[in-house]
Amino acid sequence: MTDEIGVGLIGYGMAGRVFHAPVIGSLPQLKLKKVVERHADASRQRYPWVEVVRDAADILHDEKIELIVVATPNASHFDFARDSLLACKHVVVEKPFATTSAQAQQLIELARQQNRLISVFQNRRWDGDFQTVKKLLEASLLGRLVEYESRFDRFRNYRQEDAWREEAGPGSGILFDLGSHLIDQSLVLFGLPRTITADIRIQRDGGTTDDNFEVILDYEALKATLKSGMLVREQSPRFILHGTIGAFIKYGLDPQEAALKRGLTPSDANWGEEPREQWGTLITELGGLQVEGRVETLAGSYQDYYRNIADAIRARASLAVKPEEALSTVRIIELARQSSEEKRTVEFSS
Repeated sequence: MTDEIGVGLIGYGMAGRVFHAPVIGSLPQLKLKKVVERHADASRQRYPWVEVVRDAADILHDEKIELIVVATPNASHFDFARDSLLACKHVVVEKPFATTSAQAQQLIELARQQNRLISVFQNRRWDGDFQTVKKLLEASLLGRLVEYESRFDRFRNYRQEDAWREEAGPGSGILFDLGSHLIDQSLVLFGLPRTITADIRIQRDGGTTDDNFEVILDYEALKATLKSGMLVREQSPRFILHGTIGAFIKYGLDPQEAALKRGLTPSDANWGEEPREQWGTLITELGGLQVEGRVETLAGSYQDYYRNIADAIRARASLAVKPEEALSTVRIIELARQSSEEKRTVEFSS
C-alpha cells in the first residue's frame, strides 16, 4: 500500500466541482482517480488525468480506490455511502450525512462492521471566522457567554427551476442545506442542547420547501440562535456573541467558497485570508480597562478537513468530524421540524 490514497468522486455537481475536487487536488496525500458523471465529461477538462465513468460500480470495484466521496443530492447519500462501505471503501459524505437519523445510525454501524472510516464534509468548521470565534471563546475574552447568534443568509427572491434543493422531498430545503453547517458549528462549541425551539417557513412566492428558519438551542445559561433565509437583501451580522464582560460582532462570509467558485484552490497564495474590512469587532475588558478594536480573522483552511481524512485513514490522527457528530446534526434537524410543526419547544433526544 502506497502512502498516496486513490479517491473516487461520485457526483460532479456544485458540491463535487466547487468544493471536493479542488480541495482534494490541493493535497499530495490524495489522488483523484475517477469521477462519476452521468451525462458529461466536465471534470476531465480541469483534471485531465481523471477517468470519467457513468456508473458508480466502476468506482466501487476499483481496487486502486481507497476513498469514495459522495457528493450527490441528499436523498441519495444513504444508498451510495452504504454501497461504498459494502465495497470496503472509506467514505466521505457531503453534509448532511443522511435524510434521517435512522439512516445515519445504520451507516455508522455498517462502517464499524466493515472496519472502515466514514465522515461527513462539515468543511465550515474550517471557516476562518468560525475558527476566530472558537479561539475567542477558548481565551474567555467575553467572560461567560450568555448569547450566541449565527446567521447564514442569501438573497434569491425566486425559486430555481430544476434545483433539487428547492423541490419538496427528503433532504431538500435550507434547513438541511445551510442549517447543517450552523448546527454543526454550535455542537462543536457547546455540545448537545437541552431543548430545541424552531420556526421554519416558506417565504418565497411559489416555494415548495423551506427557505427560512430560526432554531434556538437552549444550553440553560446560554442561548444559541441559528438563522438563515433566502430573502435577506441587506446583510446582517454573521456572528453576534454576548458575554458577561464583552461582545463580538462579525459581518461577512468566509472567502473560501467564493474563491473556489472563481477557480482558485488552497494551493494558491494567501488562501483563506479575509480582507481587513471584514474583521470582527471585539468590545471587552482587559486589566480593568475597556477595550474596543478589530480582531484579525484567522485564515480559513478547508484543506485541513481532507488532510485529516488522509491522516485518519493512515492511522496518523483521530477523525476530526466523527459520524456520531453528524448523526446529532441530523437528529436536531428532525427535532427542529417537530418543534416548528407542533409550535412548541422539544427536548433533545437521541
